[in-house]
This record gives sequence, C-alpha cells and structure tokens, in this order.
Amino acid sequence: MALSLYVDTARWRAHQKSVIDQFPGLVPVCKGNGYGFGHERLAEEVTRFGADMLAVGTTYEAARIKDWFGGDLLVLTPFRRGEEPVPLPDRVIRSVSSVDGVHALVGARVVIECMSSMKRHGVSEHELNQLHSAIEDVRLEGFALHLPLDRTDGSDAVEEVIGWMDRLRAARLPLHTMFVSHLRADELARLQQQFPQTRFRARIGTRLWLGDHEATEYRGAVLDVTRVAKGDRFGYRQQKAASDGWLVVVAGGTSHGVGLEAPKALHGVMPRAKGVARAGLATVNRNLSPFVWAGRQRWFAEPPHMQVSILFVPADSTEPKVGDELVAHLRHTTTQFDRLVDR
Repeated sequence: MALSLYVDTARWRAHQKSVIDQFPGLVPVCKGNGYGFGHERLAEEVTRFGADMLAVGTTYEAARIKDWFGGDLLVLTPFRRGEEPVPLPDRVIRSVSSVDGVHALVGARVVIECMSSMKRHGVSEHELNQLHSAIEDVRLEGFALHLPLDRTDGSDAVEEVIGWMDRLRAARLPLHTMFVSHLRADELARLQQQFPQTRFRARIGTRLWLGDHEATEYRGAVLDVTRVAKGDRFGYRQQKAASDGWLVVVAGGTSHGVGLEAPKALHGVMPRAKGVARAGLATVNRNLSPFVWAGRQRWFAEPPHMQVSILFVPADSTEPKVGDELVAHLRHTTTQFDRLVDR
C-alpha cells in the first residue's frame, strides 16, 4: 500500500500539446524532482513529443538525465569558477551570468543570462561591451531572460525584453536566439513579430507539466484504523483524543513530502487572516493534513511520521476501511510518490 500519483495520461498529454502549440520552439524544463513526475518520466514525455532540447536545474541533474534524453541539455544554474566538475557530454549547454564565467568556459556551448527585473543573476548593461572578446572563445547558443511571475508595478514583460534586445543590438552582439521564461503566448508572438530575425524560445516547466490540475491526483492508502474514545492516549507523545473517533494510518509521510510546506507570498486581507489562523491552531497542535475523507480535509492526529501519517476522523463521519484511498492535496514540486499509475 502506497502514496500513489494517478495520472489521466490522455488528458495530461492533451494539455502538453496545447502548450506546445502555443509556444513554437518551446524548451521543456525538468528540474528538482521532475515537477513531481520524476526525471525519467518527463524525459520520456519530451522524447515522445519530439523536443530537441530539455532544460534541467543543475549539472548533477544533467548527469542523471543524459541517458534518458538524447537531445541538447540546457543547465539553468549559472556556471561559477571553482564549482565541482561533473563529466558531461558536448550536447550539454551551460548558462552563464557573468563575463568571468564566459572567459572560464573556453570551447563550451553557452547561453548568457541577462539581469532582468528579477535581480537574481545575469550580466548587466554596462558589462555588454566586455562580452565581445569573451564570446570569441565559446560557442554562443543565445541570450536569456528570466522574468518575474507577477508585475505589481504595472510594468510590461514585453517591453522589458525589447529593452534588452535594444541593448544587445546596440552592443553589436549576436541576436539569433533569445531564451525567455514566464511570458504568455501572445507576448511571445509580439516579440517574434517585432524581431523576425531572432528565434524566441520559451523555457516552460510548471505550465507544461502542471497546468491542468484535474489531470493528476495523489492518493494515500489506508493502512490501519483504530477506534478511540475521548481521553484515550495515543501516538509517540501520548496525547489524549479530543473526542470519540478513529485514528487512521495512511501512506504518506515526511519522506514523501507530506507535512512540508514552502513559504507563500500572501496578498490581500483574507489570505493573511487565514495564515494567522493556521499559525494559531498550530500552537495548540492542530494541524490540517492534506488528506481528504468524506469530503473534508482531516486533521493530523500528531505530526506525520517518516512514511505514514496518522489522522483523526471523528465518530460522526464514515469509518475508513483498510485499503481505502484518501485523496491528498500535495504540492508536486515537494512530493515523492511511491508509485505512478497511468489511467
């Protein structure tokens, strides 16, 4: 019995095709845990729909995935002098975000990142003139811009890209290919129309693999059910049951990512109020689990264990049975399943 990821494969692939059709020349991204599907599965999908390039997060990911995908591999983490060398084939392209990094990669295939409004990494405008001599010793695959998801200042993503295109052109740098992230299809089309001599390639991960939320579902199998009365002690810390009900042991614990939550950017009064309420409940050991039973998200009876979670289901609900599966609302990028089931 396991924590399973169920995939409506036909629906999932139909969504992939819709994204690919909107973004000609798309570069699929497979990084981290493979967006919840695993590197091998996504490499198979990319091979199936015929992409010529796959973007990965690190050189270590490139080393793991190179035997699963035969096209070019673009490493998104920028090269830094002194990093641990990882043996990689010539079809691996390195991202570089500094002039020094370009100088250090003699003979390599490189994509040069420009500093966007993300302000994460990239060459700045005043460094562009220094790139002329540096790129003579590398095989330049293009430039790249990693753009923010939200623009609370009302700025325009296309105008930001156009600004960099103008700067690169003024610096007399080659503009045959520009890799971009977080643009809409209509924004990409505007850029392609304005700069017909440049090939714009969108690097897309989340929208491609996770854009159709109804195509996938996590479920944890019920392993044990124990009846408890109010006041009964249970678990590692021997807490008391708050009322009559059942302790339900379900597959899925911290090793799967259950109970782990990435910080969120909260906007608006209501989301902030809910965040305060959750924090307050946590101080009295009341933590809502991601598992759903009888139409309701159930509370953890105690913090999740390594491979299982123990939930409390009150007596006024239907009793779960061993072998039942509980839907789990889990974040794909932090979850590791036991098995993947195509439907």
